[in-house]
Amino acid sequence: MLLLLLAYLGGVLTLLSPCILPVLPFVFARANRPFLRSTLPLLLGMALTFAVVASLAAVGSQWVAQANQIGRWVALVLMAVFALALLWPRLADHLLAPFQRVGARLSARADAADDDGRGGAWTSLLIGIATGLLWAPCAGPILGLVLTGAALHGASVGTSALLLAYALGAATALALAVWIGGRVFNALQARLGLGDVLRKVLGVAALVAVVAIGLGWDTGLLTRLSTVSTARIEQGLLDAVPGAQPAAPPMMMAGATAGADAPLPVEGTLPSLDGATGWLNSPPLKAEQLRGKVVLIDFWTYSCINCLRAMPFVHEWERRYRDHGLVVVGVHTPEFAFERDPRNVMKAVQQLKVEYPVALDNQYSIWRAFNNQYWPAQYFVDAQGSIRAHQFGEGNYAHSEQVIRRLLTEAGQTDLPPPADPAAADLQGVATQADMGNLRSPETYLGHARAEHFASAGGQRTDVAFDYTLPASLALNQWGLSGRWTVTDEAAQLQQAGGRIAFQFHARDLHLVLAPTQDGTPVRFRVWLDGKPLPAADAGSDVGADGSGVVNENRLYQLVRQRGTVGPHRFEIEFLDAGVQAYAFTFG
Repeated sequence: MLLLLLAYLGGVLTLLSPCILPVLPFVFARANRPFLRSTLPLLLGMALTFAVVASLAAVGSQWVAQANQIGRWVALVLMAVFALALLWPRLADHLLAPFQRVGARLSARADAADDDGRGGAWTSLLIGIATGLLWAPCAGPILGLVLTGAALHGASVGTSALLLAYALGAATALALAVWIGGRVFNALQARLGLGDVLRKVLGVAALVAVVAIGLGWDTGLLTRLSTVSTARIEQGLLDAVPGAQPAAPPMMMAGATAGADAPLPVEGTLPSLDGATGWLNSPPLKAEQLRGKVVLIDFWTYSCINCLRAMPFVHEWERRYRDHGLVVVGVHTPEFAFERDPRNVMKAVQQLKVEYPVALDNQYSIWRAFNNQYWPAQYFVDAQGSIRAHQFGEGNYAHSEQVIRRLLTEAGQTDLPPPADPAAADLQGVATQADMGNLRSPETYLGHARAEHFASAGGQRTDVAFDYTLPASLALNQWGLSGRWTVTDEAAQLQQAGGRIAFQFHARDLHLVLAPTQDGTPVRFRVWLDGKPLPAADAGSDVGADGSGVVNENRLYQLVRQRGTVGPHRFEIEFLDAGVQAYAFTFG
């Protein structure tokens, strides 16, 4: 119930966001009509359409995304006709006869029905449905919580209810705005006789909105023009609710047990592992087979920098305690599509020298069984099959090892080797722990489904090839594209050689998840820092001394590791060949 309230409040705050601007003309065009027969059906149609489309799109179905794009263009045509009907009702009747039933006459009939007191609710509902297809609200923290949960845990009644609550919150705010606007409209009409002029102004505004949506300004430029920081307000609401934070791989989050001597509670029972789509380094394991052993379940994915930094410690625990009753089971749950390919995971397992069993959780079955939300996440299971502790995110390594030792002692193990010294761990390359004192840049996705802070003019164009240009300057954590790219929900794919990606960052390390061409052809690149070739001293492990490198695998690439003073820099990577796929920036 609390999350429903949060979702509703997040929707209310949408009115303060510029992302609501494109649909306002369509809503205010009916501000002078009876609320129950005109405005309310329009708002309900808009809310229901958004909830249905977002529920389906959140689970990543490609055909739904395509259908939604088609729906948006159909809605644009409908809204354009509706706007022309506001401007020139008679001209629309003559020139737009094929569309009269779905456009000009919709508005005319609805208005006439309202004037005669005969209703017009169904017409308003249809216009609301079309408006819902055009509405692309800014994904603030609250909407991000709902959409991320839907993507990870699958479609459900609860997800749809949260999305509907969000949409109804926005509808409530719009209803209040329309009520106020309607009073102003009626006053002007009565006192100044400007009803016709206002109707035409609204028609022009609606046409401008159609053009803006068609050019992608509703999801690009408007997102960056916010004069009110609704994200900060939403984050404050989330912070006030325990357990309501969105699922994301954190840098460090303490486990459930705080003190070294505190009793370990029973958090649950080890769920079934039967949902795995395959196993590496082992035949399929069942939860029943693991009784009598202390088990560490480690959720990871091979392109996750947080997972890669935690992995050396998991390896050390497995090596140190394997002969004393500890079994480590890695659960590889993919974040990106290429991580679903067993061949890619098998290669990563070999390169990372993972020797313990790895369950391939491509369908998120084990993830959902644990109700997990993080990469990495470790669950500590005792010899009776009870989950006794957990650790979300990297860090807290000494405490995690202490939990393992306590569970082994409870299981009757004696003569345990001394605990490892985390400070003495041999950490190299991407496994080197993050420089938290200088880390001011967040993980940033390039695919349009989760992209933030995109600064190239015009915003992202979804699923179509487009020629982007880089801004002359970038604010901290802004990024942009140069060249011809196609941006899909997960990644940006370069269509012609010479394309660039730029990012203004502040961190010691910069990583980028990349993949070669779809047929596996390697892609050459060069790295630049502040407009100059990357200094050899600051080259990451995947970059040569001259700043060059090759994308030949689907994985995370370390491109920058600053050895001196860490400060803000403009990073650029130029790809000398076409076809590269770029997924996400991470920092350390």
